[in-house]
Amino acid sequence: MRPVADIRFGILTIREKWERYLGTQTSSLTQEYLRVKYPIKKMADNILINGSVCPNPELIKEIKSLKPNQAIISDDQIIAMYIKGHDIESSEQSIEEEIKTETDFLFIHDTWCIFSKNDEAIKQDFELITKGRKSLPISSTNNILGGKNVFVEEGAHVEFCTINANTGPVYIGKDAEIMEGCNIRGPFALCDHSVLKMGAKIYGPTTIGPYCKIGGEVVNSVFFGYSNKAHDGFFGNSVIAEWCNIGADSNTSNLKNTYDIVRLWNYPRKTFIDTGTQFCGLIMGDHSKCGINTMFNTGTVVGVNVNVFGSGFQRNFIPSFSWGGTSGFSSYNIKKAFDVAEAVYKRRNKVFDKVEKDIMASVYDASFNFHTI
Repeated sequence: MRPVADIRFGILTIREKWERYLGTQTSSLTQEYLRVKYPIKKMADNILINGSVCPNPELIKEIKSLKPNQAIISDDQIIAMYIKGHDIESSEQSIEEEIKTETDFLFIHDTWCIFSKNDEAIKQDFELITKGRKSLPISSTNNILGGKNVFVEEGAHVEFCTINANTGPVYIGKDAEIMEGCNIRGPFALCDHSVLKMGAKIYGPTTIGPYCKIGGEVVNSVFFGYSNKAHDGFFGNSVIAEWCNIGADSNTSNLKNTYDIVRLWNYPRKTFIDTGTQFCGLIMGDHSKCGINTMFNTGTVVGVNVNVFGSGFQRNFIPSFSWGGTSGFSSYNIKKAFDVAEAVYKRRNKVFDKVEKDIMASVYDASFNFHTI
């Protein structure tokens, strides 16, 4: 549903990180069906940067020192390249010199990295966003530990909460609200216009993207934005994309009773692969929803535009555009999916236009062979 660079990781998306460091807007060389919404801007001189890589001052310095037809590599992976001319889609053929970088940097090589590396991502973003700035004062009704690690943006409301920032920084975005009785342990980011409901328990490192409503217990998870988990229930070591809605008292398992390494469905390989971690909950794609009391197994992948409901533990791979639950699934009608998306966008004063419809339709076509798995 988006280029990798538009994944939220830490406080910012990867694109937002680069644009802050570089002081300029960026564009994406991405899949054909995404190019109307995310067009590439071709210049006489182009620096292409791997969208899964996060910037830091050392890497920025190396990229700015690139010369035409040079590339920076790490472990045989291209990190950045300088290409002259407009034919950037065949850019690798133009590389004349490869420069190996020794710089350490954060990058996402698979979906579980989004939560497993979120600790360092929040800390880096917190330093980037708050450097040289002063936080708004936080109300004396709150119980704060490590106050110097708490940053509050304009318009945020926080009352009668406990925040422990000794365990990591806590960032509260513009016009965000933390309701009474919430308990928070950093690192934690609550982005612009999002709300923590009363009594929420948040264990870092956790990121709540913009325009979300979150309640219950959340551990080491990332919500991209525009998604709701407004009620009680436990979500741990999970990634929830945009426009998702979690029913009341829904829960994820994030640890097997056998303490085995979790295996997770991989779309390109069409099989389950080892994550290398014991803790992994739910990976949920855009526009997916679940009914009340839904139970997700350890290491579950839910695709795009899934409507899942019913008693008992759900399957640990539910393909995109599936409708159903433990009693069985049918394909989600694409026209119905459009209708729901239009209604959801309208609630946020946004328009689900033809560009969004075409992207959703492309994902539907690409995932069609998985519908009956």
